Amino acid sequence: MFDEASSSPVVTQLRKGVLEYCVLRHLDAGPEYGLELANKLGEDGLISHGGSLYPLLSRLRNQQLVETFWQESESGPPRRYYRQTPEGRAALRRFLPEWRSFVDRVNQLMKDVE
Repeated sequence: MFDEASSSPVVTQLRKGVLEYCVLRHLDAGPEYGLELANKLGEDGLISHGGSLYPLLSRLRNQQLVETFWQESESGPPRRYYRQTPEGRAALRRFLPEWRSFVDRVNQLMKDVE
């Protein structure tokens, strides 16, 4: 779960840098509505509240990496669901080797720091 008290400015910046790919990763498994996605990202320790997620989802939609659709809900009004587009899937697949290489380089550089 996200622990805002232990979140340093450095960690906050790291989260911001990769959050869109974490969203795409969650949507890789299938469509999700906003609150469901926000809860999962909170459990991952990546966001503290859903309000910061919706501007990101809007940007991803404008970039055509996600698309939306409405679906009736049994427990209230219709929900807006987000699903990854083929372009979003491709962006995630391009990101993964770059991310792994970056993390490996940083880990290598920092390994002897005490």
